[in-house]
Amino acid sequence: MSVIVPLQRMNRGSHFRAYSLRSDDMIAPFLGVDHAWMNGPTFPPHPHEGFSAVSYLFLDSETGINNRDNIGTHNLIRPGGLHWTTAGRGVIHEEVPAETGKTVHSLQIFVDLPPERKSIEPFPLMLEPQDVPVVQLPGVKVRVPIGGFADARSPLSPPTDVTMLDISLEEGAKLVMPVAADHGAFVMPIFGTAVVNDQSFEHNDLQLPVFPAQGEPRAIVIQAPHGTAKVVLFSGRPLHAQTSSISKEFHHAL
Repeated sequence: MSVIVPLQRMNRGSHFRAYSLRSDDMIAPFLGVDHAWMNGPTFPPHPHEGFSAVSYLFLDSETGINNRDNIGTHNLIRPGGLHWTTAGRGVIHEEVPAETGKTVHSLQIFVDLPPERKSIEPFPLMLEPQDVPVVQLPGVKVRVPIGGFADARSPLSPPTDVTMLDISLEEGAKLVMPVAADHGAFVMPIFGTAVVNDQSFEHNDLQLPVFPAQGEPRAIVIQAPHGTAKVVLFSGRPLHAQTSSISKEFHHAL
């Protein structure tokens, strides 16, 4: 059974808009996800502490992101690539579109850290677009930037064991996604109409299905009956004895 969870619209001036998911422990070990469009500098350098901040750019993003932080990282996140910042005991970073007047289409993802890792030294993980594994099935393409699917596994080894899959479906295609026992999952519509376990979702609906962790394995069936569609599936095992790891700055962004 799924639980239908609302998304919230978030706007920052004329440069940033997003559909934001915040659902406390319902989506653990994820803390939140923003499906975002940004076409100009929006957020000044800001701190994160006690969790991981992840940027994933869709392949249709018009430009990349220039990323900087106070631990010496300075890199370009290109369309199709991913950057994982483990904030640990604290990091200050800034991300801005690489080209003026072009729009970044991305996910901003916040992932909790296990209690024993909340105060580790901050560090980055980077994945270039060409290094993202891809699984091709009839009518379906699955990019695997984090975690694994079928016989493909991301080369990243993040401090929290989670999976994120960028799934593109042609019209009429169907994908059966296994979810392991004791793992939760949720599906975020990106474009088109996706049917998830017989319920229809579009990103403009401002809602998505969440499948809380349960003791037995199960399957999530994703279909695209009315044209092409894209969704992102997130999955992970909730961390035991979780405590809130969201910094004051993260709360301000809600």
